[in-house]
Amino acid sequence: MGDETGADDERPGHEVFVNSFLIGKFTVTNEEFDHFRREAGYSFPALFRNDSNFSHARQPAVGVNWHDAITYCRWLSETTGKSFRLPTEAEWEYAARAGSAENTYPWGKQGWNERSDLHTRFHNGPEPVGSFQPNAYGVYEAGMNVHEWCIDWYHPRYYQDSPISNPAGPKSGTRRASRGGSWRHSIKITRCAARSSIPPDYRYADYGFRIVCPDPPVAPLRHIGVVKG
Repeated sequence: MGDETGADDERPGHEVFVNSFLIGKFTVTNEEFDHFRREAGYSFPALFRNDSNFSHARQPAVGVNWHDAITYCRWLSETTGKSFRLPTEAEWEYAARAGSAENTYPWGKQGWNERSDLHTRFHNGPEPVGSFQPNAYGVYEAGMNVHEWCIDWYHPRYYQDSPISNPAGPKSGTRRASRGGSWRHSIKITRCAARSSIPPDYRYADYGFRIVCPDPPVAPLRHIGVVKG
């Protein structure tokens, strides 16, 4: 986990162990989030939802803050009887790397500037989920499309003394961690180790979320792919 040649908050690179978990193949879509809103009677500000650049049913649900994502996970857990939550940074990075520390990007070592197929995308909003090839673990759009909320509090020096087993971030903070790239940035694809963060109340047009299910059940779940830790 981390990158010795990356930003200061990615150092030091270090070994981490995570328990087995399931992670969403895709970020949660407008279609899925709207179903939650109707069923739960959840009040949510329109913001970007009424903009045609963000309203396609299969686009990632954006404009959600950390609390919205947490509420969705709680509702889904209560509805299904299974346990869902946001990923930790460690889980997200493991899934994005497809289990290999050698994978700088979800697809491997090749730099994103060498991926000409990515340079003409992401004009006015995120692409529908599943628009790009998945990584070796079957995870789509890791590192691109939208930033994805993590459950952790963020601290730039957390790696200096984080636990080796199932690190879940510091106990408190002012910003929540996020991972992945953004359709609206000039560099739209992030390395797997790249970290970001914003206050949990903030809502942006390039922020969405992906869910995990720890201690996976035997039966497969719709839209969820197995990632072994």
